[in-house]
Amino acid sequence: MLSMAALSANAQNVQLHYDLGHTLYDDLSGRPNVTTTVEMFKLDKLGSTFLFTDIDYYGDGAAGAYWEIAREFKLGKDSRFAAHVEYNGGMTSIEDSPVANRFQHAALVGGAWNWASADFNTTLSLQAMYKYYFKGQNRGGFNGFQFTTVWGTNLFQKRVTFSGFCDVWYDKDVNGKLIVVSEPQLWYNINTLKGCKGVNLSLGTEVELSNNFVFNTRGESNRFYAIPTLAAKWTF
Repeated sequence: MLSMAALSANAQNVQLHYDLGHTLYDDLSGRPNVTTTVEMFKLDKLGSTFLFTDIDYYGDGAAGAYWEIAREFKLGKDSRFAAHVEYNGGMTSIEDSPVANRFQHAALVGGAWNWASADFNTTLSLQAMYKYYFKGQNRGGFNGFQFTTVWGTNLFQKRVTFSGFCDVWYDKDVNGKLIVVSEPQLWYNINTLKGCKGVNLSLGTEVELSNNFVFNTRGESNRFYAIPTLAAKWTF
Protein backbone atom coordinates (compact mmCIF):
# COMPACT_ATOMS: atom_id res chain seq x y z
CA MET A 1 0.00 0.00 0.00
CA LEU A 2 2.36 2.90 -1.34
CA SER A 3 1.18 6.54 -1.60
CA MET A 4 2.95 9.61 -3.00
CA ALA A 5 3.85 11.86 -0.08
CA ALA A 6 3.64 15.12 -2.00
CA LEU A 7 4.54 16.67 -5.34
CA SER A 8 7.98 17.96 -4.42
CA ALA A 9 11.50 16.63 -4.10
CA ASN A 10 11.25 16.33 -0.30
CA ALA A 11 8.01 16.47 1.65
CA GLN A 12 6.21 15.31 4.76
CA ASN A 13 2.52 15.47 5.60
CA VAL A 14 -0.03 14.44 8.21
CA GLN A 15 -3.54 13.42 7.17
CA LEU A 16 -6.81 12.95 9.06
CA HIS A 17 -9.53 10.83 7.43
CA TYR A 18 -13.12 10.29 8.56
CA ASP A 19 -14.03 6.91 7.06
CA LEU A 20 -17.57 6.45 5.67
CA GLY A 21 -17.35 2.67 5.25
CA HIS A 22 -19.34 1.91 8.41
CA THR A 23 -22.10 4.25 7.14
CA LEU A 24 -22.31 2.98 3.55
CA TYR A 25 -22.02 -0.77 4.18
CA ASP A 26 -23.92 -2.73 6.83
CA ASP A 27 -21.28 -5.46 6.84
CA LEU A 28 -18.55 -2.90 7.67
CA SER A 29 -20.26 -1.68 10.84
CA GLY A 30 -17.20 -2.58 12.90
CA ARG A 31 -14.82 -0.56 10.72
CA PRO A 32 -12.92 2.20 12.58
CA ASN A 33 -14.25 5.71 11.99
CA VAL A 34 -11.00 7.67 11.88
CA THR A 35 -7.53 7.15 10.39
CA THR A 36 -4.43 9.30 10.74
CA THR A 37 -1.62 9.02 8.19
CA VAL A 38 1.94 10.32 8.40
CA GLU A 39 3.97 10.30 5.17
CA MET A 40 7.56 11.19 4.32
CA PHE A 41 9.30 11.29 0.94
CA LYS A 42 12.94 12.33 0.55
CA LEU A 43 15.34 12.35 -2.39
CA ASP A 44 19.11 12.03 -2.02
CA LYS A 45 22.13 11.39 -4.25
CA LEU A 46 21.60 7.65 -4.26
CA GLY A 47 17.84 7.55 -4.75
CA SER A 48 14.88 8.09 -2.43
CA THR A 49 13.20 6.98 0.79
CA PHE A 50 9.47 6.79 1.33
CA LEU A 51 7.52 5.75 4.41
CA PHE A 52 4.04 6.08 5.82
CA THR A 53 2.16 4.97 8.91
CA ASP A 54 -1.62 4.57 9.24
CA ILE A 55 -3.28 4.39 12.67
CA ASP A 56 -7.00 3.56 12.89
CA TYR A 57 -9.19 4.69 15.79
CA TYR A 58 -12.44 3.83 17.51
CA GLY A 59 -14.03 6.31 19.87
CA ASP A 60 -12.12 4.91 22.85
CA GLY A 61 -8.67 4.60 21.29
CA ALA A 62 -6.46 3.10 18.59
CA ALA A 63 -7.76 0.05 16.76
CA GLY A 64 -4.72 -0.85 14.70
CA ALA A 65 -1.65 0.37 12.87
CA TYR A 66 0.09 -0.33 9.58
CA TRP A 67 3.31 0.98 8.06
CA GLU A 68 5.45 0.71 4.95
CA ILE A 69 9.00 1.82 4.28
CA ALA A 70 10.59 1.73 0.83
CA ARG A 71 14.08 2.56 -0.37
CA GLU A 72 15.11 3.05 -3.98
CA PHE A 73 18.63 3.17 -5.44
CA LYS A 74 19.15 4.83 -8.81
CA LEU A 75 20.54 2.60 -11.55
CA GLY A 76 22.84 4.93 -13.45
CA LYS A 77 23.73 8.58 -12.89
CA ASP A 78 20.58 10.14 -14.35
CA SER A 79 18.49 7.05 -14.94
CA ARG A 80 14.77 6.89 -14.24
CA PHE A 81 15.23 3.23 -13.33
CA ALA A 82 15.84 2.20 -9.74
CA ALA A 83 16.22 -0.86 -7.53
CA HIS A 84 13.41 -1.01 -4.99
CA VAL A 85 13.30 -2.67 -1.53
CA GLU A 86 10.31 -2.43 0.82
CA TYR A 87 8.81 -3.70 4.08
CA ASN A 88 5.09 -3.86 5.01
CA GLY A 89 3.62 -4.75 8.40
CA GLY A 90 1.11 -3.95 11.12
CA MET A 91 -1.80 -5.19 13.21
CA THR A 92 -5.54 -4.70 13.41
CA SER A 93 -8.55 -5.38 15.64
CA ILE A 94 -12.06 -5.10 14.15
CA GLU A 95 -15.05 -5.18 16.49
CA ASP A 96 -17.62 -7.98 16.09
CA SER A 97 -15.34 -9.84 13.70
CA PRO A 98 -13.11 -12.92 13.90
CA VAL A 99 -10.36 -10.79 12.34
CA ALA A 100 -8.16 -9.56 15.18
CA ASN A 101 -4.47 -10.26 14.67
CA ARG A 102 -1.15 -9.14 13.31
CA PHE A 103 -0.86 -8.59 9.58
CA GLN A 104 1.31 -11.21 7.93
CA HIS A 105 4.26 -8.93 7.26
CA ALA A 106 6.11 -8.96 3.95
CA ALA A 107 9.37 -7.96 2.30
CA LEU A 108 9.55 -6.84 -1.33
CA VAL A 109 12.40 -6.37 -3.79
CA GLY A 110 12.32 -5.40 -7.45
CA GLY A 111 12.63 -2.52 -9.88
CA ALA A 112 10.97 0.84 -10.48
CA TRP A 113 10.61 3.32 -13.33
CA ASN A 114 10.10 6.89 -12.10
CA TRP A 115 9.15 9.96 -14.07
CA ALA A 116 8.58 13.58 -13.07
CA SER A 117 7.97 16.76 -15.01
CA ALA A 118 10.73 19.38 -14.78
CA ASP A 119 8.87 21.32 -12.07
CA PHE A 120 7.67 18.17 -10.24
CA ASN A 121 4.10 19.20 -11.02
CA THR A 122 3.33 15.69 -12.29
CA THR A 123 4.91 12.43 -11.13
CA LEU A 124 4.54 8.76 -12.05
CA SER A 125 6.13 5.60 -10.67
CA LEU A 126 5.75 2.02 -11.95
CA GLN A 127 7.08 -0.81 -9.81
CA ALA A 128 7.36 -4.59 -10.28
CA MET A 129 8.46 -6.60 -7.24
CA TYR A 130 8.97 -10.06 -5.82
CA LYS A 131 7.06 -10.31 -2.52
CA TYR A 132 7.71 -12.72 0.33
CA TYR A 133 5.17 -13.24 3.11
CA PHE A 134 6.78 -14.28 6.40
CA LYS A 135 5.13 -17.02 8.44
CA GLY A 136 2.02 -15.61 10.15
CA GLN A 137 -0.36 -16.54 12.93
CA ASN A 138 -2.76 -18.44 10.67
CA ARG A 139 -0.69 -19.55 7.68
CA GLY A 140 2.86 -20.25 6.60
CA GLY A 141 5.19 -18.09 4.59
CA PHE A 142 4.95 -18.05 0.80
CA ASN A 143 6.26 -16.33 -2.34
CA GLY A 144 4.34 -13.85 -4.44
CA PHE A 145 4.62 -10.69 -6.51
CA GLN A 146 3.28 -7.15 -6.55
CA PHE A 147 2.80 -4.43 -9.17
CA THR A 148 2.42 -0.83 -8.01
CA THR A 149 1.54 2.41 -9.77
CA VAL A 150 1.88 5.76 -7.97
CA TRP A 151 0.80 9.07 -9.50
CA GLY A 152 0.35 12.72 -8.63
CA THR A 153 -0.49 15.92 -10.49
CA ASN A 154 -1.45 19.50 -9.66
CA LEU A 155 -4.36 21.05 -11.56
CA PHE A 156 -5.92 24.50 -11.96
CA GLN A 157 -2.76 26.48 -11.11
CA LYS A 158 -1.97 24.10 -8.23
CA ARG A 159 -5.31 24.70 -6.54
CA VAL A 160 -6.20 21.01 -6.80
CA THR A 161 -3.98 17.94 -6.36
CA PHE A 162 -4.93 14.51 -7.70
CA SER A 163 -2.72 11.71 -6.37
CA GLY A 164 -2.84 8.10 -5.32
CA PHE A 165 -1.67 4.56 -5.94
CA CYS A 166 -2.82 1.17 -7.21
CA ASP A 167 -1.41 -2.10 -5.87
CA VAL A 168 -2.03 -5.54 -7.37
CA TRP A 169 -0.48 -8.51 -5.58
CA TYR A 170 -0.63 -12.30 -5.42
CA ASP A 171 -2.25 -14.03 -2.47
CA LYS A 172 -2.71 -17.77 -2.65
CA ASP A 173 -5.82 -17.81 -0.42
CA VAL A 174 -8.16 -15.31 -2.11
CA ASN A 175 -10.55 -15.66 -5.03
CA GLY A 176 -8.63 -15.36 -8.27
CA LYS A 177 -5.32 -15.31 -6.32
CA LEU A 178 -5.06 -11.50 -6.66
CA ILE A 179 -5.74 -8.59 -4.30
CA VAL A 180 -6.34 -5.14 -5.79
CA VAL A 181 -6.23 -1.91 -3.77
CA SER A 182 -6.30 1.64 -5.11
CA GLU A 183 -6.63 4.87 -3.12
CA PRO A 184 -7.05 7.95 -5.33
CA GLN A 185 -7.03 11.24 -3.43
CA LEU A 186 -8.39 14.64 -4.47
CA TRP A 187 -7.29 17.73 -2.50
CA TYR A 188 -8.09 21.44 -2.60
CA ASN A 189 -5.01 23.38 -1.46
CA ILE A 190 -5.97 26.25 0.86
CA ASN A 191 -2.62 28.04 0.39
CA THR A 192 -3.67 28.95 -3.16
CA LEU A 193 -6.45 31.21 -1.81
CA LYS A 194 -5.81 34.93 -1.51
CA GLY A 195 -4.35 35.79 1.89
CA CYS A 196 -3.65 32.13 2.79
CA LYS A 197 -0.03 31.82 1.65
CA GLY A 198 1.82 29.62 4.12
CA VAL A 199 -1.35 27.86 5.26
CA ASN A 200 -0.33 24.42 4.01
CA LEU A 201 -3.73 22.85 4.66
CA SER A 202 -5.54 20.76 2.05
CA LEU A 203 -9.15 19.54 2.26
CA GLY A 204 -10.52 16.71 0.20
CA THR A 205 -11.27 13.03 -0.03
CA GLU A 206 -9.76 9.61 -0.52
CA VAL A 207 -11.65 6.64 -2.00
CA GLU A 208 -10.43 3.16 -1.11
CA LEU A 209 -11.22 0.84 -4.01
CA SER A 210 -10.48 -2.73 -3.01
CA ASN A 211 -11.17 -6.30 -4.05
CA ASN A 212 -10.31 -9.32 -1.87
CA PHE A 213 -8.79 -7.02 0.76
CA VAL A 214 -11.23 -5.45 3.26
CA PHE A 215 -12.58 -7.83 5.91
CA ASN A 216 -16.25 -7.43 6.85
CA THR A 217 -18.04 -8.36 10.08
CA ARG A 218 -18.50 -11.94 8.80
CA GLY A 219 -14.74 -12.37 8.51
CA GLU A 220 -14.93 -12.39 4.69
CA SER A 221 -12.61 -10.49 2.37
CA ASN A 222 -13.78 -11.74 -1.05
CA ARG A 223 -15.75 -8.57 -1.82
CA PHE A 224 -15.35 -5.32 -3.74
CA TYR A 225 -15.76 -2.09 -1.78
CA ALA A 226 -15.57 1.60 -2.68
CA ILE A 227 -15.06 3.48 0.59
CA PRO A 228 -14.74 7.30 0.58
CA THR A 229 -13.39 9.51 3.35
CA LEU A 230 -13.65 13.16 4.33
CA ALA A 231 -10.10 14.32 4.82
CA ALA A 232 -7.70 17.09 5.83
CA LYS A 233 -3.93 17.23 5.21
CA TRP A 234 -1.15 19.47 6.48
CA THR A 235 2.06 19.48 4.41
CA PHE A 236 5.36 20.47 6.05
